[in-house]
Amino acid sequence: MSTQIAVRLPDPVVEFLDREVAGGRVASRAALVSSALEREMRRRAAEGDAAVLARVGTADDLDSLVDWTVTHIDLEG
Repeated sequence: MSTQIAVRLPDPVVEFLDREVAGGRVASRAALVSSALEREMRRRAAEGDAAVLARVGTADDLDSLVDWTVTHIDLEG
């Protein structure tokens, strides 16, 4: 299911969307906006996971992943 919404975007953003569509890199403005928002949702979920791992630790086999995550992801912002 999908819902149509109206949003106001700055002209440079709309120009970028139109260039991507015209260049055949995306099927439509909506496809690119949806893809970008889905990517942002995944990024935020990963940041949340990283924050939990940093706070509570991991099982022995994931310690190196926690160490890498804490040093490579900005958990504050």
